[in-house]
Amino acid sequence: MDLKGQSTPLAFWSTPTVAAALATCDFPTLMDEVRRVRRWTQTDLAIALGYSQSWISKVLRHAQPLTIDQVRDISRQLGIPLQLLRFGDVGGDDPTKRRDFSKALALALLPLPTHAEFDETTAPTLTAITGSQRRLDPTTPARELARGVVAHVELADRRYNQGGRSPFASDIAAAVSEAAGFAAWLHTDMHDIGTARTYYRMAINRARQAGHDLLTAYMLGSLATFEVEAEDPDLGIALIAEARKQIGPRPHATPSAWLASLEALAHAATQREGRDARSTEALLKAEHAIEEDRSAATPWPWVFPFDNAKLAGYRALVSVRLNLPSQALTAFAESLTSTQPAPKQRAAVMLEVATAVRQGGEQDRDTSQADEAFQLGIDALKIGTTYASERVIQRARRFRREYSGPTTPKVREFDRHLRATLL
Repeated sequence: MDLKGQSTPLAFWSTPTVAAALATCDFPTLMDEVRRVRRWTQTDLAIALGYSQSWISKVLRHAQPLTIDQVRDISRQLGIPLQLLRFGDVGGDDPTKRRDFSKALALALLPLPTHAEFDETTAPTLTAITGSQRRLDPTTPARELARGVVAHVELADRRYNQGGRSPFASDIAAAVSEAAGFAAWLHTDMHDIGTARTYYRMAINRARQAGHDLLTAYMLGSLATFEVEAEDPDLGIALIAEARKQIGPRPHATPSAWLASLEALAHAATQREGRDARSTEALLKAEHAIEEDRSAATPWPWVFPFDNAKLAGYRALVSVRLNLPSQALTAFAESLTSTQPAPKQRAAVMLEVATAVRQGGEQDRDTSQADEAFQLGIDALKIGTTYASERVIQRARRFRREYSGPTTPKVREFDRHLRATLL
């Protein structure tokens, strides 16, 4: 095909679209109309002009500004009459008209912020950034990560608001939900309760706007966990019930077992009569869910299946809340056989184990177990201080408040470490 030798009919220049493009100096539209009338593809246009197809694509989408010299060169190659653009050869055009055209052209060719470009890569790119940030979490203080994560959430949310009508909007909303959920977790670790709630609400709202029931249930369950830890187990129970409605009558085993385990922990954290029976019933539901569907693939946003080891971890936490230290320690041992948690989570678990050891000593009237418990507490507190985890430090304070025994040298050592976190 001879791309260079094709001409444009004279009537073309007076068509409404072309006339409007000339009047407003909308050169990308003018280029595209020439391409259409000649029945070229973008690749054909790129070959005719000697540019890459990707560069041409950006120009036609108003994403690539053009210089005056580029406009002049492209006009010659496409046969666009220079007089229609009100300037001719270099040095031969009216300088005043050239300045006027330059201003109009600059406005016409600059990328428009209200027309952000979205494609099938937008959501995966945003999700990949969140994934990279998550991988830093186990070994990085939350305060060091939070600023970048918050900036990413704001960027992702702007992209969602700009592309609300694009076919990729639901995927972008899901990406925002993931990012906001991670921001909520970081602020939980910093013990910034109000900000954490704000990001959890954002994560839930964006998951709903994405139309993703499992993601919504996951964020509701995460907020429920947060509220239980914030000593509002009744609110946690209500959020778990809402999450169950979201996943429907035939849920996958993983979310079903997870929500049942959360419910058991929430009931155990209440002070109502019958809490032990309700907790046991919920744990049995989780166990049945795991046994019924061991082979099913784990659904996103869960990364790993909810297996018996994870259930044992929840059983241990429930036993601590119910003051059943022997059962708690057995369950902790079972939960830690397969994988070791990351440092900050390990410190939180160590404080729970320390609580169970302390409870056992109180029941057996064995003061030596108190020292063992407080040594575990000291080790956990050191980790919490190293990683600046206010969540761990707050749990250490709660552990201390719950102890009413004698002040031994080990207890005083723990108190010194606890006071050091304030300095």
